[in-house]
Amino acid sequence: MQRAAGVLVVGGGPAGLAAAIAARKKGLPVTVADGAKPPIDKACGEGLLPGTLAALGELDVSIDHSDGQIFRRIRFIDGATFAEAGFTAESGIGVRRTILHEKMVARAEQCGVQLLWNSPVTSIVPDGAVVGGRAIQTRWVVGADGVHSRVRRWSGLDAGVRRQLRFAQRRHYRAKLLSDCVEVHWGRNIQAYLTPLAKEETCVVVISRDPSLRFDEALREFPTLASRLRNAELSSVQQGAVTATCKFNRVCRGNVALVGDASGSVDAITGEGLGLSFRQALALAEALKTGELRKYQAAHCWLARRPHMMARLLLLLDRFTPLRRRVLRAFASDEDLFARLLAAHVNETSPAFLAETSARLGWRLITA
Repeated sequence: MQRAAGVLVVGGGPAGLAAAIAARKKGLPVTVADGAKPPIDKACGEGLLPGTLAALGELDVSIDHSDGQIFRRIRFIDGATFAEAGFTAESGIGVRRTILHEKMVARAEQCGVQLLWNSPVTSIVPDGAVVGGRAIQTRWVVGADGVHSRVRRWSGLDAGVRRQLRFAQRRHYRAKLLSDCVEVHWGRNIQAYLTPLAKEETCVVVISRDPSLRFDEALREFPTLASRLRNAELSSVQQGAVTATCKFNRVCRGNVALVGDASGSVDAITGEGLGLSFRQALALAEALKTGELRKYQAAHCWLARRPHMMARLLLLLDRFTPLRRRVLRAFASDEDLFARLLAAHVNETSPAFLAETSARLGWRLITA
C-alpha cells in the first residue's frame, strides 16, 4: 500500500477542491482524486452570490471582474408581474463554471495539493482507498463526489435520506440580455434562470420536475423570454443535470466525512449550492486539524439550516401558483420587503430581523 496523504479527497469538483484548499491552509497534506480531468463542467446557473464570493475569499480563490459579469439585483418575473431587489452592499458575479474550476485548480496547485486526475476511486478501506487501481493509505477520506456519492454509500451514511429531485438544462447564448441583474422567470412548475456572463454571454437554465421536458418546449411557458432568445446564437453545447434537495442523518463516520452535494444538497433555485459547499469545506478543515469530526457534524447542521429553509419556501412557490402570485404582488408593492428577504437569504440575520420580515410578509399576503 502506497502512503499518500493525511487527507484524501474523493472528487475534484468545486466542493472537493474547496475542502482540499481549506485543509492545506491548516497545514495538512492533501491528495485529490477524480476520474475526470479539468476543467470539470456542470449544468448550473453560474451566478455566484455575495456569500459565495466571501467564502472563496477565505480560500484565497480570486474571482476577478474580468472573469464574469457583476450583478447587484435579483428580479422575479411571473407573467405580467415582476419584482426586484438589490443586495445591500455586496454584489454577485456571473462566471462560467469552467472558469471557476480552473481558478480553484490553480489555487489548489499553488498551495501544494496533490491532484490525481483520470484516477477513479473504486473503493475505500479501513486505512485508505483504492485509487486508479492502487491502494493508497490516508488518515482521512473526504467524500466530495456529488449527489450520487459512492463514498457515502460505501461508508454507510445513506441512512435518513429525504430527497426531492428536479431536472435542469443549460444553454449559453452569445447575447447580452441582462446588465446587472439575475432574472428568475416563474411558470407552471418550471423556472427559467438568466445570469449575465463575461463577453456579452448569457447563461439560461430551465428547471422542472419533469425529466422528459425539452428546453425549447419549456420556453413556450415564457413567450416574452422566448422572443428575446429567438435570434440569439448558441455559444455552447446544451447540458443537463439533476438538482436535489436532500438531507442525511449523519455526514461523518469513522475516518470518513462528506462535503458538498455528497453530504446533502439544496435545490438550485436557491443559488446556494456552491456557497454552502465552500462554508462546509472551511468547517471540515477545522475539524480535520483537531481530529474531532463531531464538531464538523454540528457545524454542518448549523450551516444547512438557512439554505434548506429558503429551499422549502421557494419550492412551495413552485408548487402553488396562486400563493406565488400573491407573494410576487406583495414584493412588487413593497420593494423593501423583497430586499429584506434577499438579505436574509444571502447573509446571516438576527431572529428579530427574520420575525419582523415574516410578519410584514404575512400582512402583505393578506392585503395583496
